[in-house]
Amino acid sequence: MVFINLFFTVLYLGLPLLLALLCTMILLGVIVGHRERWSIFDSIYWALITGFTVGYGDIRPITRLSKLMAIIIAWAGIMFTGVIVAATVVAGSNSIKEHIKDHAPPEELQSLKQKFPQD
Repeated sequence: MVFINLFFTVLYLGLPLLLALLCTMILLGVIVGHRERWSIFDSIYWALITGFTVGYGDIRPITRLSKLMAIIIAWAGIMFTGVIVAATVVAGSNSIKEHIKDHAPPEELQSLKQKFPQD
């Protein structure tokens, strides 16, 4: 339960950044879609697929400016994913520390501290 609580706490703290990145991806996708004459649905679909680096290739931009915006969308999507990965790592590492602190025998903790000294 520690992991879930920490994970969602960190995500909550990063929510403004996550929403800003998501809105950036969608807004740029709609702009690209307008330039390329796509529907709003196709524009948002393309932006999310590009942002999360799936890239099916069923829809693609043609103009240079649209391609440049695609790079920015992909960059924002990578940052979005990075925030979620960072939240997972923080929650996981803290959960493991709590588990070890609460459940590991003292002699095993001393052995681990000797093998892996901290700063």
